[in-house]
Amino acid sequence: MERRTLLRAAVLGGSSAAFGGTLWRGAAHAAPAQPGAGPYGALGAPDAGGVRLPAGFTAKVIARSRQTVAGTSYTWHDAPDGGACYADGSGWIYVSNSEINPSGGASAVRFSSTGAVTGAYRVLSGTRQNCAGGKTPWNTWLSCEEVDRGYVYETDPWGVKAAVRRDAMGRFKHEAAAADPVRRTVYLTEDVTDGCFYRFTPTTWGDLSSGTLEVMVAGSATSTPVTWAKVPDPSGATATRNQVAGAKRFNGGEGCYYANDTCWFTTKGDNRVWQYDAAAQTLELAYDDSLVTGGTAPLTGVDNVTGTPSGDLYVAEDGGNMEICLITPDDVVTPFLRIDGQSGSEITGPAFSPDGKRLYFSSQRGTGGSSSGGITYEVTGPFRG
Repeated sequence: MERRTLLRAAVLGGSSAAFGGTLWRGAAHAAPAQPGAGPYGALGAPDAGGVRLPAGFTAKVIARSRQTVAGTSYTWHDAPDGGACYADGSGWIYVSNSEINPSGGASAVRFSSTGAVTGAYRVLSGTRQNCAGGKTPWNTWLSCEEVDRGYVYETDPWGVKAAVRRDAMGRFKHEAAAADPVRRTVYLTEDVTDGCFYRFTPTTWGDLSSGTLEVMVAGSATSTPVTWAKVPDPSGATATRNQVAGAKRFNGGEGCYYANDTCWFTTKGDNRVWQYDAAAQTLELAYDDSLVTGGTAPLTGVDNVTGTPSGDLYVAEDGGNMEICLITPDDVVTPFLRIDGQSGSEITGPAFSPDGKRLYFSSQRGTGGSSSGGITYEVTGPFRG
């Protein structure tokens, strides 16, 4: 079955949260994506803010670091990073991490059914360098600390319940998380040059207070069967990545995203997008800039990822030329947007509204290249459903 059909079935059937995963063919051994024409055409001229988009799409600023979010009394956080959207009655909420140390945490913006901002508030405080994270099927936000022996914090996007530190999910330089509701586990990336790929299986699904942390074990090949081994000491007194012989190494784990028995994750050190088939327990490359044969690689500095029911995977750049690139169901990789004049920044936190009509993301350091200059955007246009 073609990956677009697979994802639609997953979203409609409720086997994973809408927009909780992507997009690829169920068959193994698909060739890594290559450059080509995208579904929306070429990027146009930059708008007044320097954002280049295909025809029919527009961008607007939702929030700026250290400035009050319009229509609220809340001051937006520095260095906006990983994010996710949550349905909120007829509207929705966008949650965004703050990648500063100390005092990182996370904030949220609430929207009405028309997309108007109706509120903004803090959902997590007193943590360190909250980089990426992941949405759970029970509608919490896993905010991950990107520091040595960092923690995962389970956070309420509505800001009502206090955030809870989830020690059982391990202490390491956390990056992103993606929930697999079929195997009832959560995949985790690690942002170090010799990092690993983990999964945490809670004792009770929906309760992350206890469970088993495992690390992927495999050979050095990029296309390989894998196994999983228990991490003896998740507290990280000895680095979790060094506790299991044969643990597979990844060069700077970044974004992580699940759907249809597959988890995609990125590694920035080698500009790769990986594809883990959880049903077959196999690992392959979905994209590698060094394997591009059709011209210059359009996607470098791979980072956060998200996707749509159409079968498109959106990959943000940390580095490169400040683009969000998409990888289509036909294995074509192409720029979707670019920001001019912000070369000292990175693109973070891409996430779609629950209806798939709006894409949120941030430029972490904006035009000045400082964490105090972060800009959070909304893009609207004819996204294919």
